[in-house]
Amino acid sequence: MDYERLIDEETWAFIRRTAESYPDDAVDLSVEDQRRVYNKMCQDFRQPRPSGLDVQDRSADGVPVRIYTAGDPTRTVVYFHGGGFVVGGLDSHDDVCAEICAQTGYRVVAVDYRLCPEHIHPAQFQDSWAATNWVAEEFGDPLVLAGDSAGGNLAAAVAQHGRGKLVNVLGQVLIYPGLGGDPTAGSYIEHAQAPLLTLDEIHFYEKVRCGGSVPKNDPTFAPLQDGDFSGLPPTVVVTADCDPLRDDGAAYCDKITAAGGRAHWINEPGLVHGYLRARTSVKRAADSFERISIAVEALGQGIWSYD
Repeated sequence: MDYERLIDEETWAFIRRTAESYPDDAVDLSVEDQRRVYNKMCQDFRQPRPSGLDVQDRSADGVPVRIYTAGDPTRTVVYFHGGGFVVGGLDSHDDVCAEICAQTGYRVVAVDYRLCPEHIHPAQFQDSWAATNWVAEEFGDPLVLAGDSAGGNLAAAVAQHGRGKLVNVLGQVLIYPGLGGDPTAGSYIEHAQAPLLTLDEIHFYEKVRCGGSVPKNDPTFAPLQDGDFSGLPPTVVVTADCDPLRDDGAAYCDKITAAGGRAHWINEPGLVHGYLRARTSVKRAADSFERISIAVEALGQGIWSYD
């Protein structure tokens, strides 16, 4: 794959800066060291919160959450962070959640689900489900579910499990999610050696997440394994073109539309996994983040502008 041609210099600068904090062989480190270098990397990229936000840390039936509010919101975004189910937390995506709050005017609740390998699947889904139900009861607002990477997986799993149980889920926005697609085909092979996420790393995180054998026919682990994609809320999936997980987004949208639902796939040329951190230094990433915020806001208002 000719990444020198596909990826522009701004994005390469982001990739190099990321590598300075988070080395290519990070998966060979201990989990404790992985978290240390990941947290340092996130801190290096972290932006100041926009002014005028109220931010509170609370417990959602035992699950730590961080609540961002600006004004008097009538919608709530439940946000699940990425990090391969192994790293990340409330601080790693603090600026992303704060900016979504400021840009949409919606309340944002970030979920600090338990991590692997100390807590294997389905602990992450259980925490995400419990926190989402707490949010629905605590605030009573219509919800938009959102997340990046592993968090996109959890948002989709909550949306699917929530059919007939959660009311007023207005939509979901999934950002370069891993949804359990075929690892022997498509983008998994085409971009097996992509910058910032390789196929080998996907396999590593998958094994750590389940503690060994990968579950089969478990949509709370891999949403694409579901046999029924009907009744899902309007869905926008945003992927990076230079990412092994790219085709998961397309496949998920195809299944929803085939079942009669609304889904739209946005594939971002020249971008790589984890590009949310590049939104202040890479124009392509900034433009994509704007599309993400617009999608969150529009779904929260019941607007579908993708037909």
